[in-house]
Amino acid sequence: MRARIAIRAKIARKNLRGACRASLRARTKTTVTDRANTSVTPDAWWAKDRHDSRRPFLMTRNRIRNAVRRTLEDQGFIEVETACLQTSPGNEAHLHAFATEILELGGGARPLYLHTSPEFACKSLLAAGETKIFSLGKVFRNRERGPLHHPEFTMLEWYRAGGTVEDLMADCADLLALAAETAGARRFDWRGMSLDPFVEPERLGVIEAFARHAGIDLGATLGPDGETDRDALARQIEARGGRAAADDTWDDLFSKVLATEIEPKLGQGRATFLCDYPAAEAALARRKPDDARLAERFELYACGVELANAFGELTDPDEQRRRFTAEMDEKDRVYGERYPIDEAFLAALSHMPPAAGAALGFDRLVMLAAGARRIEDVLWTPVP
Repeated sequence: MRARIAIRAKIARKNLRGACRASLRARTKTTVTDRANTSVTPDAWWAKDRHDSRRPFLMTRNRIRNAVRRTLEDQGFIEVETACLQTSPGNEAHLHAFATEILELGGGARPLYLHTSPEFACKSLLAAGETKIFSLGKVFRNRERGPLHHPEFTMLEWYRAGGTVEDLMADCADLLALAAETAGARRFDWRGMSLDPFVEPERLGVIEAFARHAGIDLGATLGPDGETDRDALARQIEARGGRAAADDTWDDLFSKVLATEIEPKLGQGRATFLCDYPAAEAALARRKPDDARLAERFELYACGVELANAFGELTDPDEQRRRFTAEMDEKDRVYGERYPIDEAFLAALSHMPPAAGAALGFDRLVMLAAGARRIEDVLWTPVP
């Protein structure tokens, strides 16, 4: 066996030397004209014309990034840098991660994932005693690419120990105005929608949004403890001429209506806080104390674009484990895969103080403030 391997290696080296000599002869014959004719892919991000057209957006990005950091630090926030490699990338059913492995010195291998958010690490830092922190760094999500999506993007996350979702709403409104002021923009425009970033955002409950924009009584599909009634929602959708597939869950139907009939109408004229989500749609948020059907969660929309997602944070590790398990069961049902639960995070959660936290898509904010049309226009070096 070893002899045959040695013979194959010798033949391979001989063939390689021959190929190298042929390649060298070919390169020697290449003329200056041939080299000048080497083409540049027109849509390559590094093509000079394309880079020149994007450079104003990129410089605006830098100014907004610096302004955000400066403003948060002036408010007493501490910037933290979290590890990108995690035991679990997050346990939400419809988030997809990039998997890798770490090679141990002893020869073994252990699976790890690029994080989809720094959330677990930031909350663990709150458990360690930090009180006001923010992270402005790269996160990674698979199966996501388009005008508003990129597999590697920049997330701004910030947390307030003892804070509330109202505090986060004020933060979000300030960040909208800060980005617009820094970019020199008086309005945000996107696909036919426009808003004034300096006007206080409206607050719209999810139940009210379903009634206003889709003609659906979502509250009638929620039980007193937040349990959901799939058939009740399906009947309302079908009564309006919509379709509910036999294997659609309540979550599937909720998401379809939200994406097609509600989100495109949010953030017109002024930004919108879509708040008071059903508890079933808030795996990491605590329930509202006055209505167990709903959770302390809101999303920020501008010109139909989701910019931020915020929670009054859940700190009960047993309840969090139950929700993670349910999310992974759903992921397994839909995609045939599941991610591990981070036991270290659950252990830290029992020491975490009451807090509120938000995650904002920084690239999308820059895109709207700078007037770019697609997210890759505001990324210095997009993923190939």
